[in-house]
Order: sequence, then structure tokens, then C-alpha cells
Amino acid sequence: MSLSRSPSPNKGGGWSSPGLAPRFDNLSGRSSPRKTYQLNGGFGTKDVTWATAKARSDEVNGYPSFSTKNNGFFSRHARQISKSLPSFVKGAEKEKLGRGRWLPNSGSRTGRILGFLGRTIWRFRLRLLVVLSFILAVVIFYITPMHRAYRRASVLGGGSKFVIILAANQGGGVMEWKGPREWAIERDSVKNKKKYAKKWGYNLEIVDMSTKKRYAHEWRESWEKVDTIRNSMRKYPKAQWFWWLDLNTFVMEPSYSLQKQVFNDLSSNTYRDINDYNPLKIAHPFNNTQLDPESLSANGDGKASSIDLIIPQDCAGFNLGSFFIRRSTWTDRLLDVWWDPVGYEQKHMEWEHKEQDALEHLYINQPWIRTHTAFIPQRKINSFPKGACGENGEDTRIHYREADRDFVVNMAGCEWGRDCWGEMYNFRELSNKLNRTPWEKFKDGISDRIKAMRAKPAEKTDKKS
Repeated sequence: MSLSRSPSPNKGGGWSSPGLAPRFDNLSGRSSPRKTYQLNGGFGTKDVTWATAKARSDEVNGYPSFSTKNNGFFSRHARQISKSLPSFVKGAEKEKLGRGRWLPNSGSRTGRILGFLGRTIWRFRLRLLVVLSFILAVVIFYITPMHRAYRRASVLGGGSKFVIILAANQGGGVMEWKGPREWAIERDSVKNKKKYAKKWGYNLEIVDMSTKKRYAHEWRESWEKVDTIRNSMRKYPKAQWFWWLDLNTFVMEPSYSLQKQVFNDLSSNTYRDINDYNPLKIAHPFNNTQLDPESLSANGDGKASSIDLIIPQDCAGFNLGSFFIRRSTWTDRLLDVWWDPVGYEQKHMEWEHKEQDALEHLYINQPWIRTHTAFIPQRKINSFPKGACGENGEDTRIHYREADRDFVVNMAGCEWGRDCWGEMYNFRELSNKLNRTPWEKFKDGISDRIKAMRAKPAEKTDKKS
């Protein structure tokens, strides 16, 4: 007789071990005192062994029949690892560690508000991160000097490709002395160009026109533009376009870049056929059949890449108070011919506008000049006040219009019977007004309302008196 843990009450039998007893009746071995259980309160027909019932009971309860305690590395060594960590609060009782600390679930109003804010920020953390990143980018590129470096880089903004040449007669000219008004005009003009060049990363070359170069027995006053442009090209070897500005010019819209105003779409912003606006009545194109097709075409080759000189026209013809010239082999040739002493010696008494008349003479008589010359509407870069070219009234192609926010205004000829300082001052104040920030507009609006409120009582007292 084989015994288990206790003798079986059945004759010749013993208790079967749950782990060793089979669940099938056809297997040999000693079974439990009662061989079967009946399901459904004894009315079932299926017999279940004692071991099977216990196994099913374990499955229902959801606990494994056998499990190993601390079977993972961290489970076995968690206490040892926690003991090895440094302790920041020594000698303090655990129940006293929370005393004096703010808890988000405490009953105070501040705690509930801070807890709500913390949960809200955590919920919208991704959106908040995007907003903060945008604000940071705006601060870096528009408030710090970073945006100037960006605009100046030749690969990014391209500002280093442009040079502004400003003719400043700081020491007085050969023919006249400068008074306080002339100094004030020069100060405002130079400040205006410095601010604009700094904003967009352009190079600024301020030329002291009082330093004259003597050629033969004559002073070439106002003929210095050609020689000054040549010197600027040597000084800035990486620049491509050079923008000449007279001292009596003022940049009215500093938010306009040269790229956006002119060069991003050079074909649309310029025209090659002078017949579109031809105050000098120049015959164009040439009718000589011996010339090449480009010289015989009214638009040259029609490509923007072949434009090396961009000039506006006023009511009297070419105007060189504001014009562009590009570095090229053609430009070197033009400057040589333009500065030719033979032409100056023979024509300087006939050409009233000097280098401007010389360029018109070259354009009329030299076919190779026309193939690389383009014209630009005057109000794009060289608007006039109403006093200039005003014999026939206001001309929408020439005169400045506030509603259209013209780029540059040129007080051309103001020294002949007009008030240069008055015009400069008025346009400076108008530019400041048009380019106010929202905060400045808000402050000015409040100031205007206060002045209006103060003016009403004064009007009433005047009427009574």
C-alpha cells in the first residue's frame, strides 16, 4: 500500500496529490475518496476530478498556482539600490518632511489657482512651445542685430551686393559757402541714408564732394559722379549694384528694400524702349542696317541680365539724382568714355547739366550704350515735389503722391527759387508720420483727442468775447 500524506479512508486507497493525480479516469493510480464531483448542484452529467476542480478554482480566482518571489533584478535589489542613493534630509522624521511645503491639493485659494494653471500649461504644452518659439524667433531676427547679419549675407538677404553712394558736400563747395540750413539738410539726409542702409544691410559710401580732383586747369565740379562710382567699385569688390543718391534726396519708405522695389522683378519694373516715355524725342531704335539685331531692336536682347544701367526720366530728360549702375565690363567701358577729358574740354560750356548731358549725348549717338541701358518709372526711385517740373501742373508720372507711398523723393532744383530746408523738413515729418508703429499711432491718437478737448473751451470763450 502506497501512502500519501495521510491514509485514505477507502480500503486499499490513498490521497492523490493534486500535482500528480491525472484528470482522466482511464489512468491508473489512487484516487480521492470521492472520485467525482457533479456540476450544477448534482444534476450535471459531467464528472470532474478533485484536481481539475481545484485547478479551475485557481483560474477563476486569477492567481497563478505557482510564482517566484523577487524574480526580477530590480525587484530583488530595489531596497539595496535605494539605500545606496544619497540622502538630502538627514535626521528628519518622515512624517515631518511635508510640513511647511506647498501642496497643490491644499485648501488655500493660491494653491488651487496655481494647481489649475500648472495643469492647464501641461495640457497645452505643445502649443505653448510653438508660441514661445515664434516669439523667440521674432526677438532674435527683428530686435537683436541678428536680422541685420541675415539681411546683409550674400547667400540669404543679399544686402552686401548693394552700395549706396551719397554725395555729401560737408566742407562747402568751390562756388559757395554753406549756412545753417545747408548743414541741417545734409545732417538729415545723411542720417536718413545711414538708417536705411543699416536696416537692410547695404553698404553706404558717403562721398565728401568738397575734396575735388583737379584736372588740367578746370575744377570738374558735379562731374565727380563718374570718378566717384569708379572709386566705389574698387572699394567694394564684391558688390554688384551701385545706387547713386544726391544730397537733396530722402528715403520716404525705409520699409521698402531695393530687392523688392526693383531687382526681384527687374523686367517688369524697367522698360528698354525709350518711346514709352521720351521727353527728349530721341529717335529709337537706330535704322542703320549695318548694326547687329540687338542694336536695331527697341528692347535690345530683352533679357534682364543684360541691363547694366537703370535711370529715370523727368520732364527734361535723363535724371541722375537717383540711378543704378552694375559692375560689368560694359560699365568699365562706359565710365571711361563718360569721363573722357576730350568730351569735357569740348562740351563743358554747352552742356548745362554736365555729366547728365554727356550721358544723353552718348545714348543718342552710340548704339552700344542703348543695348545695356534700361529706364525706370521716375516715381519708383526718384519722385519730385510739386515745385519741380511744375510748369504744366502736377504730373502723375513725376510728382510724389502720399496715397501711393512713393519710395524716394528728390528735391531737385530746390536751390533755384525754392526752400530746400522747408521741403526737406516737411517730407521728413511726413515720412515719420506714415511709418509710425502701432504704439506711436495710439499715443498720437490720445494726444490729438486731448488737444481737441482743450480747443473746444477756447473756441467758446472766443465766441463769447
